[in-house]
Amino acid sequence: MANTKTAYEKLTELAGNYWWSWEPEVTNLFRAIDPRRWSALAHNPVLLLKEYSPEKLEERVRELVLHSSINRAYRRWHEYMESTTSWGATQGGNLGSHPVAYFSAEFGLHESLPIYSGGLGVLAGDHLKSASDLGVPLVGIGLFYDEGYFSQQIDKDGWQQQSYTPLNSQELPITPVLDTAGEPIMVSVDTRAEKIFARIWHVAVGRINLYLLDTDVPQNAEEDRNLTARLYGGDSRTRIRQEIILGIGGVRALNALGIKPSVIHMNEGHSAFAGLEAVRNRMEEDGLTFDEALRDIASMGVFTTHTPVAAGHDRFGADLVEEHVGPLGDQLGLNHDGLMGLGRVDPQNTEESFCMTVLAFKTSRRANAVSNLHGVVSRRMWQSLWPWKSEHEIPIGHITNGVHVPTWLAGQMRDIYDRVLPEGWELRTGEAEVWAGFESVTPAELWETHQSLKNRLITYARRRLVAQAQRRGDSDSRIAELQDVLDPHYLTIGFARRFAPYKRADLVAGDLEKFRKIIANSDRPVQFVYAGKAHPRDENGKKIVQTIYRLTQEPEFKGRIVLLEDYDINLGRHLVQGVDVWLNNPRRPLEASGTSGQKVVLNGGLNCSILDGWWAEAYDGRNGFAIGDGRSHKNVEIQDARDSDALYDVLLNEVIPLYYERDADDMPQNWISRMKHAVRTLGWRFNADRMVMDYVMHAYVPAAGGTSVEMNSLT
Repeated sequence: MANTKTAYEKLTELAGNYWWSWEPEVTNLFRAIDPRRWSALAHNPVLLLKEYSPEKLEERVRELVLHSSINRAYRRWHEYMESTTSWGATQGGNLGSHPVAYFSAEFGLHESLPIYSGGLGVLAGDHLKSASDLGVPLVGIGLFYDEGYFSQQIDKDGWQQQSYTPLNSQELPITPVLDTAGEPIMVSVDTRAEKIFARIWHVAVGRINLYLLDTDVPQNAEEDRNLTARLYGGDSRTRIRQEIILGIGGVRALNALGIKPSVIHMNEGHSAFAGLEAVRNRMEEDGLTFDEALRDIASMGVFTTHTPVAAGHDRFGADLVEEHVGPLGDQLGLNHDGLMGLGRVDPQNTEESFCMTVLAFKTSRRANAVSNLHGVVSRRMWQSLWPWKSEHEIPIGHITNGVHVPTWLAGQMRDIYDRVLPEGWELRTGEAEVWAGFESVTPAELWETHQSLKNRLITYARRRLVAQAQRRGDSDSRIAELQDVLDPHYLTIGFARRFAPYKRADLVAGDLEKFRKIIANSDRPVQFVYAGKAHPRDENGKKIVQTIYRLTQEPEFKGRIVLLEDYDINLGRHLVQGVDVWLNNPRRPLEASGTSGQKVVLNGGLNCSILDGWWAEAYDGRNGFAIGDGRSHKNVEIQDARDSDALYDVLLNEVIPLYYERDADDMPQNWISRMKHAVRTLGWRFNADRMVMDYVMHAYVPAAGGTSVEMNSLT
């Protein structure tokens, strides 16, 4: 680490590694250089630095007296990167120089790199960040979508519109992977008609390397150059072509980079072709038969299934599989029926389509759901794959999802953590005793901090609402109204997630008469902040967006219900850090885990949720609120009506009264008590460090040892 480097050079190096995104000291450095531009540039330090010449930046740094802060941040980064005393160094066992290869169709690292759509991608991003903090040997494999996921606009009729903006790689903290001659390293995948080529981008995520494949190269026909343009865009043909690039191309990229993984972790079934390509490699390198190679590769395979919703499991017809995977099948020595059988529950049923989830199960010996309840549901859902086993013996365990604490914790809350938790707490977030000190926070300090974050959310929401209204061409009077919507003294309930129908964003409006009573109560006022996108092809989801928008336009609800466009990581960060209550009311048991509510916990917010996903194992009666009793009815309409009644009941009889139960100092002491209890009891259990440690101990280390023991139960 040369001391002769300039401030510009040091900041450029820091900007090139996403470590800055979860290190407040570094983020604040970039913000300090130009706060207004920092916000306008999507918090992207690469773009910010492009606005300064080295000389101009040096002048700015001197003016702001930032040299010592830059030197300290630069030194801390090198200490972090070079540390040999991490948890992974002592607990990683036999991973050593053969890392885990973590495949995912999307990665949500930061709003500046929009190659994610929602929870799956953000979970993958948090997984990489915690693996980095823990020092776990791991590399990520994904796709570079140069138009990202869509931007959402809501028109005057409340209908969602989509637009796409191409990303400029020169403006991102990513670099092309080059060979010794300085040329891009390329991989290719054969289909029956042609080869599809892809180059490789590198993204530094702390100590973790993430490699993204990109088909926008001259060697490809126009159709294939656009193949990786959009996340979850196109039809089934586009999807299977993306997935052969991710799985087959991803394994070939690792080979081209000289990386020999000891574990193949498939995060959802999108990447299941990785197992087949690894089998082909083993057959070619070691002269094994297909069955022998499959046995060996499956023993090092880990598969995480994320959804009990049928539409979440990719299925392809025989023609698409033959066209795109047929050449690999030939190399594996499989005829068409043999290849199709790998993706069928019943290999002999020629009417059955090819399911990527089934392939993932068959190419891994360790499979897990993402919460305890989801494990139960998944064993029941996939029991037919193991017809000789009883349901409780089905080899699908669970590792409950968690969130990366430094990414989602507000700076003001972190100040409290630093004061009341043990020194170095951020390196031990998965240990229960580390969080015990949170009980010592004084109620006044916690409440004032929360109110400050809530005020920040409201200011941010007003600014976005005004911008939305101006874009739509709303009247001047309406724009003026939006500058005063929401009140920091009101109970503020947040709902933000994908607007998939089973998540029921409109459940609270199921009985408008009851909803009006909640909203219209001037003595105990309540306000709702909504955000979320519907998939471009999900018409029912778009109708739910429209329903919520129309509520915001009703005279009696104006100012009390708002809908923020274009939900992304930045908007999510403001919401989870500022709301009083996080509402989650999916149709049980279709929420596999859910992680947004876990982010709320870290910042002192309380969850009000159906007993589904992570909340089914988290709720203890004092750390939030439960909607209903966890029962499900076979009739969807009856279940929705029952859950709607339960939601009104808990809001009217528990949530609202507790929030407005105040002492002489206008402090909701019992509410604050729940806030403290929630952080102390849930923070250590539902964070990504604990999650990654579970994967290492229960999946990665055993898989790297080559044993064939199935993962029946995980905690």
